[in-house]
Amino acid sequence: MQDVKTLILGAGAAGMMCAIHAGAGTLVIDHAKAPGEKIRISGGGRCNFTNTDCGPGNFLSANRHFAKSALARYTQWDFIELVSRHNIAWHEKTLGQLFCDNSAKDIIAMLLAEMDAAGARLRLGVSAGEITHDGAVFRVTLSDGSTVRARNLVVATGGKSIPKMGATGFGYDVARQFGHDVLDTRPALVPLTFGDRFSPLSGVSLPVQAAANGTAFNEAMLFTHRGLSGPAILQISSFWREGEAITVDLMPGRDAFGALRALRQNAGGKAMATMLADLIPTRLAQALATDWALPARLADCSDKTLRDIGARLNGWTLTPTGSEGYRTAEVTLGGVDTAQISSRSMESTLQPGLFFIGEVLDVTGWLGGYNFQWAWSSGHAAGTEIARRA
Repeated sequence: MQDVKTLILGAGAAGMMCAIHAGAGTLVIDHAKAPGEKIRISGGGRCNFTNTDCGPGNFLSANRHFAKSALARYTQWDFIELVSRHNIAWHEKTLGQLFCDNSAKDIIAMLLAEMDAAGARLRLGVSAGEITHDGAVFRVTLSDGSTVRARNLVVATGGKSIPKMGATGFGYDVARQFGHDVLDTRPALVPLTFGDRFSPLSGVSLPVQAAANGTAFNEAMLFTHRGLSGPAILQISSFWREGEAITVDLMPGRDAFGALRALRQNAGGKAMATMLADLIPTRLAQALATDWALPARLADCSDKTLRDIGARLNGWTLTPTGSEGYRTAEVTLGGVDTAQISSRSMESTLQPGLFFIGEVLDVTGWLGGYNFQWAWSSGHAAGTEIARRA
């Protein structure tokens, strides 16, 4: 039997950040052989660790106000200061996204060093089994047969995304055990599938505006063997619902009709696909000319026909067959209902001493470092509350 002040389930971004601020008497456990595995693979191995534009408006939740407190008390600038203090070189890409110059492993090493300095301990290769509460402490049976008793239990197990890394719905089971509601979950920040419709276009990419359910993002779109991906599609996947259509503007910020009319005036005798290739990638132009059964030449098009073509270029309506699912989803949408969680401390309002942080909660960020910032902010909120009570 091992007694600790705080037991944290999950050595990911949120769990390690919580341990840093909870301090001595904290034990973090994880089933993996190494901590921070999602950190390690993120951002192409360089970890998009936060975003300079991060704010409550960049998150989806049934309670759009829930994330405000934690995000305000531990901001992106606080984490940037921590990264800089550890002499980790970083750079900004587009749209405020910050990445390590060298490797995501630098972030993991930083977190481990901070945990060690705080007196928090880490056990890997072990997972939680039965969890009970006797009115005073939590008792958690571990997979190696040992038992841990803790005054505080922090659930930082993440969601269902990327199951090959061991992701499960365990955190949701813990929440339900203690009377919490769990909102329906689904994959988010995930490629959308279209059967083999776009297989011939695999590898083609272009800047677009992709929209679903009244929300639009201007970023790159990529055709794949399975369908559509790229930042624009990953972003709207969080807003899209099964069976619904998405809209893609292939010429964002440009009047496609006006561009087509100018091309007709200057070189209308050329083939339609050739002229479209002045506006969009060649392979896509050729495919659309065939799929849309367009006239052979621009010169053969009336203004009405050009308006129709332009409207399709500026508002291509597509209905996905589905998504690639949790297998490739970066995060999980939905989760533990925040209505029963303190927005200040991340503590359960139903069971004192029980905390939920990170992705397991019904708080999902946009693509671009927002979900890591939620991990840092929510982990800080829980950890500082635990330390305050010590």
